[in-house]
Amino acid sequence: MIRRLIVSYVALVGVALAAFTVPVAFTLTSQLRGDTEESVLREATTMALLLGDGDAPAREALARMAGAYADETPGTVEVAAADGRSAMPPLPLTARPHDAAFGDALEHGRTTVDWGSRFVWGPELVITVPAYARGEVTGGAEGDDDGGAAESGDGDGDREGSTDAAAGGTTGGTGEAAGETGEGVGGTVEADDADDGGQAMGSAGPADRIVGAVRVRYATADLTDRLWRIWGFRAILAVGVLAVAAGLGAIVARLLTKPLRQLNDMASRFGDGDLTARSPVTGPQETRTLARTLNQGAERLDTLVASQRIFVADASHQLRTPLTALRLSLDNIADGVDDEFVREDVEQATAEVVRMSRLVSGLLVLARAEAKVSAPEPLALRELVEERLKVWRPAADERGVTIVLTGDADDRARVLAGAGNLDQVLDNVLSNALEVSPDRGTITVRVETGGPEEAVLEVLDQGPGMSAAEQARAFDRFWRGQGLTGRSGSGLGLAIVKQLVTDDGGTVTLRDAPGGGLCVRIGLRTVGDGARWISPRPGAPRSGG
Repeated sequence: MIRRLIVSYVALVGVALAAFTVPVAFTLTSQLRGDTEESVLREATTMALLLGDGDAPAREALARMAGAYADETPGTVEVAAADGRSAMPPLPLTARPHDAAFGDALEHGRTTVDWGSRFVWGPELVITVPAYARGEVTGGAEGDDDGGAAESGDGDGDREGSTDAAAGGTTGGTGEAAGETGEGVGGTVEADDADDGGQAMGSAGPADRIVGAVRVRYATADLTDRLWRIWGFRAILAVGVLAVAAGLGAIVARLLTKPLRQLNDMASRFGDGDLTARSPVTGPQETRTLARTLNQGAERLDTLVASQRIFVADASHQLRTPLTALRLSLDNIADGVDDEFVREDVEQATAEVVRMSRLVSGLLVLARAEAKVSAPEPLALRELVEERLKVWRPAADERGVTIVLTGDADDRARVLAGAGNLDQVLDNVLSNALEVSPDRGTITVRVETGGPEEAVLEVLDQGPGMSAAEQARAFDRFWRGQGLTGRSGSGLGLAIVKQLVTDDGGTVTLRDAPGGGLCVRIGLRTVGDGARWISPRPGAPRSGG
């Protein structure tokens, strides 16, 4: 849930960031392109005015301006005469005077702007401007430059002065073309799309005389660098903002889900048998209400279980004491009676009292198991099995029965079981196996690793076994099987085994043992590598079946 909240938060911030930064970046890119085009077009128009003067001082001023433009900007200037084949000294002839842009400028008086690509721009910006004879231009491209333009009827001195002023104004414009975007001249230039991917500017009327054309090639490498800076800066900024948003999202998500995690911890502890677990009443109104409801339910259940524990303790005291007294009385009667018939009746009564005592003990153990008064704890399985086998081997030796421990599980295997639960399980299973085993038989106890999360404990006897129908009923309360010595026991042993194993999260099944007899297979949960401690195991009451 935390991961989903973080992803949702980052996605929301990303969408908001993209909605804000991408349009701004496109606007800056368009502004950069427009300002550059306007600046280069102004320079080309100024040079066309100088070319249109037609005298030597103007040509020299044009040559100086073209050289300065090439030195101070990434642009170059090309000039062609009106016939498109001859140069206009002192400037050299262009390498491609017969291309479409020069043709439009010389024949139709169109100013063309070609960026070289429909997507952003190509490697260079090419602007071609026609040059009209001075005094004959009314349409086409008009420049309102700082240097001004002299009237065609003025003397040579006036024309030279105006030419020098135009050259000076153009040099200043060249510095602006290499400057920052947004610092160009005022005004706009209208353009229409041309077939070659460029732009065609206003055309001349039929009475205008075109004396040549000026072309400016402006390399766009610097523009591309600025474009990368515009987009790169925003991309880096976006990554940084998203990283910060992810960090803040993780903090916010953990704060929002903290009440839910507390409720989950409480439910896990409660499910493991800790009825004292409670959840803090924190967080939003919904989680506070849920926490109070769960705490109230846990409190009621804890009260009920506590009442049952009290009842179990009282019943244990009230039932066991009269049964013990009755048995003592029967033993005293048996000692003082010489009549064999009476003695036999007393012994039968004593046997019934013993069976009733075992039945009471079994019921008490089953009641405690159903109450689930203890939480599972990590226990060393093989060590516990060895301890219980030491207790049962003397009883087995009396009948010549051998108990064998096998299996690949070592001392490092840990299982989860409630305090004393596994002891009672082994006692009941071994008691049943010993009861049905023939004299000088063998009981095999096998401890194995059933998988990464399970340990298997199997007890195999050599008794008569059970049919499929009997195995299906074996876990029912008060159901008793047919042992070698007849029906005996309280019928609660396997019911207690199943209850205790199930409470600890394990499984218990019955199947035929190889070579005859019965196999009781018990699957127990194992402990991960992080929990390798062994809890102390307090003693627990034993109950045979």
